[in-house]
Amino acid sequence: MWVGQQLADGLDFWGFLGSLILGGIILGIYTGLLGYVGAKTGLSLDLLSQRAFGEKGSYLPSAMTSFTPIGWFGVGSFVSGGTATPNFARFAKNGKAGAITTVVAFFIGNSLMFFFGAIAYIFVGGNDIFEVMIRLNLFYMAVLVLGLNIWTTNDNALYTAGLGLANIFHQKKKPMVLVSGIIGTVLSVWLYYNFTKWLNILNCTLPPVGIILVLSYFMNKKDYEDPKAETQVVNWFAVGGVILGAVVANLVSWGIASINGMVVAAVCYLVGQAVRKKK
Repeated sequence: MWVGQQLADGLDFWGFLGSLILGGIILGIYTGLLGYVGAKTGLSLDLLSQRAFGEKGSYLPSAMTSFTPIGWFGVGSFVSGGTATPNFARFAKNGKAGAITTVVAFFIGNSLMFFFGAIAYIFVGGNDIFEVMIRLNLFYMAVLVLGLNIWTTNDNALYTAGLGLANIFHQKKKPMVLVSGIIGTVLSVWLYYNFTKWLNILNCTLPPVGIILVLSYFMNKKDYEDPKAETQVVNWFAVGGVILGAVVANLVSWGIASINGMVVAAVCYLVGQAVRKKK
């Protein structure tokens, strides 16, 4: 919604519509591929990370996709939720169903958040749709919408964070979910006043993780179909790809930060695959 406010403030109607559609398409492709992989393999994001990054190497993406949803628990983000798509799409009937439902959900959801942010800016000069509904004397509806939004969003955030911490510390998921909730609640005040900085961190760090998970699956399908397939301890090319991708996404001003990060991460992973095949 904050992005929707910024777009409405700086663009005309057609520019806003074009940005909304383009952003939705990029997010839809990204999450759709992850949804397909999750549904096709039946593996969570952290189990997919073990295949792509190695058993110990998976700690990096698990940490990133744990602490960012903990922040999501405080402020919210579609980027974080998009990367965690396999955690939920793995329960889909098949890969096609997982991909389609994910694309539709994120394209519509992301577009609506942009739209609501723009409407809130036009009506009240801010980005809070709750405030708009209050001014329209829709108090009870506003409370209902706000409550459902927080409930559904934070439920997924804590689930993702719990799975990630469980992978890192080799603990059961439930106590890790509780820990995640406590940390997120404590940090929510700081995150509220550093919202845009947190969004920038998410935008720069998570897409490189997602693209490597996708590439790993499509380039090593036989390994994913074999439950006894050997897992590396650390895939340094995958780990390095995420780190370099995040750095490039954060420092390079040209282009789109998340795409820049994914390209760098993909190149690093592809180099690693080539080296691996020569051995």
